[in-house]
Amino acid sequence: MTDTNVFQLSQPGTFSDPLTEVLRNGARAVLAQAVEAEVSSLLSCYADELTDDGRRRLVRHGHLPEREIMTGIGAIAVRCPRVRDPSESLGRRQYG
Repeated sequence: MTDTNVFQLSQPGTFSDPLTEVLRNGARAVLAQAVEAEVSSLLSCYADELTDDGRRRLVRHGHLPEREIMTGIGAIAVRCPRVRDPSESLGRRQYG
């Protein structure tokens, strides 16, 4: 039988308790809802505008790569929707 005094120390800024994970998941969900609402609002503002060939001026185009933003409870990974403007006059701009 071996007795040891070695303890696992967590890295600074990292938490593994269940309450912090619940808070992070909640923050991630609230951020996702806010971003989706903002994109929906942007798309609804331009819903009546069409390109020369009759397509919508702004369209959803998947998501940008996931990235982390720093919050008070640590880094939270978020995905932002991509919005594309296929009109020739603006040079096929992408937002997001």
